[in-house]
Amino acid sequence: MYAIFDSCGKQYKVIQGQTIKLEKITGKIGDKIEFKNILIIYEKNKLNIGNPIIPGAKIIAQIILHGKNKKIKIIKFRRRKHFRKTQGHRQLFTNIKILKIQYLV
Repeated sequence: MYAIFDSCGKQYKVIQGQTIKLEKITGKIGDKIEFKNILIIYEKNKLNIGNPIIPGAKIIAQIILHGKNKKIKIIKFRRRKHFRKTQGHRQLFTNIKILKIQYLV
């Protein structure tokens, strides 16, 4: 059984017990959160597709960790103009563990 859900404008495919890295979600470590924007659920050779979401379906997950990704360097450079600009960015993330995928038929 797997599900595809939407969080922060991105779609993720998950199975029960999986740990994934999402963009920063507010909450404390150990808190349980629910995702209700479920797009697809596949179980026992049956595919349920939402229009655009499946009503009554939800994913229950637990927050494991908050952190920052590796730094990305952004460099702008114009040759022969003596222009150089360097900038960096570290995206915040949250690791979550999928506890349960619920679907009420």
